[in-house]
Amino acid sequence: MRGSTTGSNCPDIFELSDGRFAVIGTDVTEALDADLPPDASRADYERIVVVSRETLIHAKADIPDV
Repeated sequence: MRGSTTGSNCPDIFELSDGRFAVIGTDVTEALDADLPPDASRADYERIVVVSRETLIHAKADIPDV
């Protein structure tokens, strides 16, 4: 199910027309930036966002394998 059943905002993951995915989540860049794994990095224009486990599990069914 996508969207909020209560009419409020909620996290979401959706595919764009060009095949990329967009994520609506909570911006935690300042809180997690220093804790990124050694092999992870982000550009100045990128943000770290979190979504609930439930959101990702629900989105999994809509994400193609290839």
